[in-house]
Amino acid sequence: MANDKREVLVAGVGMIPFRKPGQSAAYDDMGAQAIGLALADAGVSYDTVEQAYAGYVYGASCAGQRTIYKAGMTGIPVINVNNNCSTGSTALFLARQAVESGAVECALAVGFEQMNPGAIADAFTDRVSPFLEFDSACDALVNIELPLALRYFGGAGQAHMRKYGTTLNDFARVRAKASRHAANNPLSVFRNVMTEEEVLASPVMWPGVMTKTMACPPTCGAAAALLVSADFARRHGLAPGVRIAGQAMTTDLPNTFDSADMIHLVGADMTRRAAQAVYEATGVGPDEIKVVELHDCFAHNEVVTYEGLGLCPEGGASKFIADGDNTYGGRFVTNPSGGLLSKGHPLGATGLAQCFELTHQLRGSAGPRQVDGVRNALQHNLGLGGACVVTLYEKTA
Repeated sequence: MANDKREVLVAGVGMIPFRKPGQSAAYDDMGAQAIGLALADAGVSYDTVEQAYAGYVYGASCAGQRTIYKAGMTGIPVINVNNNCSTGSTALFLARQAVESGAVECALAVGFEQMNPGAIADAFTDRVSPFLEFDSACDALVNIELPLALRYFGGAGQAHMRKYGTTLNDFARVRAKASRHAANNPLSVFRNVMTEEEVLASPVMWPGVMTKTMACPPTCGAAAALLVSADFARRHGLAPGVRIAGQAMTTDLPNTFDSADMIHLVGADMTRRAAQAVYEATGVGPDEIKVVELHDCFAHNEVVTYEGLGLCPEGGASKFIADGDNTYGGRFVTNPSGGLLSKGHPLGATGLAQCFELTHQLRGSAGPRQVDGVRNALQHNLGLGGACVVTLYEKTA
């Protein structure tokens, strides 16, 4: 970090158990509960917060105020954030910028989502879709009638299979691994362990490409993080133990639509550029990282992301999986929380739920999910449309 930038510490994190649609509390109650947990974890009161960023995708304007007012009403700026599936980490990105720049010494990021069952659909059908160019590119590359999210990520998986020889079994192994990890996470929506064979035997969504359990479920939930400066921590007697060492956000380039490559269309280039920016800024590379929370909205995207983050060479994901380098005992533990596939994916909360998991990993307080000897932890959160946020956390003591 440059000398003119302040150190940003993760003082507190909070997360509620994720639930299936129809089984959760209302969005404002979920978000307020997560905020309360983060404040209690930090050991400070709401009146110390100077700015708040509220992330959600499906909700009316000022839902952030509705939610945050339940934690406190102190007249501070409340900024509502929507960046599709990377919304939670975008709220975190903005809170980090505010503290790092010296604009504030204590910033809150909260993410929440109250979702409906079934495939994600456009909320507005009377205006041009923000995915118009993406959908056109997808139509040209994938000729199958399926919900768009399945076409995008299934298409990327199919492209990876054709290009590198990846198999359906590789995706099944990733999904089975997620279930084993989630079995140790009491906040996960699904905690049942699945074998590779059970994943393959689940209902077929796309013959030869995807079964139902390879896709993450619509989920309701909330998570929050409190970021503070080192001066704030000293004045309040806090010893957070975790800092944000580096963070980068990327968006699409023109070649997203010109590449004729589904892997590129679903954000692999954004991932690669964001990860490289973080590695260069911090001087920390993948070899110094033991635990990663990455955006596994589909098992296929986890496979693609291994390569985008530099965890393995391009085209090396199949061997990476076969060698067990994505789980305990291997080179990296990816998604010890169970990831989006098992923990769930409430869009606005996902990035902050990843922060919650990695903060506990660095503190050594992750219980049966704990990865040994963690000094650095990497977070990857992706939203089509598009934005990608990669964050490197570091243990401070």
